[in-house]
Amino acid sequence: MKPAPIGYVRATDLAHALDLLAAGDGDEKVLAGGQSLVASLNLRLIESPNLIDINFIDELAGITESGDMVRVGTLTRHCELMASEIIARHVPILAEAAPLIAHAAIRTRGTIGGSLANADPAAELPACVVALDATIVLASKADGERRIKAADFFLGLFDTTRRDDEILVAIEIAKIKPGERQSIRELVRRSGDYALAGLAIAGPAAAPRLVFFGVGDAPVVASSAMAILESGGSVDDAALALEDDLDPADDINGSAGYKKHISRVLLKRALSDFRQSDAA
Repeated sequence: MKPAPIGYVRATDLAHALDLLAAGDGDEKVLAGGQSLVASLNLRLIESPNLIDINFIDELAGITESGDMVRVGTLTRHCELMASEIIARHVPILAEAAPLIAHAAIRTRGTIGGSLANADPAAELPACVVALDATIVLASKADGERRIKAADFFLGLFDTTRRDDEILVAIEIAKIKPGERQSIRELVRRSGDYALAGLAIAGPAAAPRLVFFGVGDAPVVASSAMAILESGGSVDDAALALEDDLDPADDINGSAGYKKHISRVLLKRALSDFRQSDAA
């Protein structure tokens, strides 16, 4: 299939893009990497939108550090996360997650901002930013910039707190501290597939933040399992606590019971590696 007729405007800078959104009627779609948007257009899941192309806005690109924070522009490509020395040194989970995203062609065009705004519950990067307790920076013509914690940004399946007149402009992330660990694990049928279940993990080795993906309609913070680890409980007890944290649905990829089982396996393997690294 091919898309229905669409409108297209190339924004010259952020102010221009925000003006276009503010003047629109709610049918506007922001075009960044386009790796999910173009597929949706071709399948006519989105009908006749007006596209606002932000690809040529330099202020939305790039990875910078300031003090104990790293700022990642919304137009940062997945391949740039893989290649960045700043990311490798200060936010290693993003460097580890990027090669897991789809295939090389997708990683070359896809952007971190597009992935977060799309809010696919099986995607790696939304779970990573929640595990990192990152801050999402949004901007609109009416209100300027506003910041929201990643855990509060994702509402459900392809749903976020971003308003129609806002653009996601950056992600702000605290640098990893001594004694902290970051890692991502997932189980896929084939390389490049969406994960049957995945886990983003970040923080102190003894009691990190645990955020699952592919097992709910948004990134799932495993609060019960985290509480057990924080109180000095065992890895096995934390894995058992996932029964309360996770409520996946049966689908063509497997039953809810199967997804809980592989989530427990991922958790045990990740925590085992964390603690071995800490001991070393």
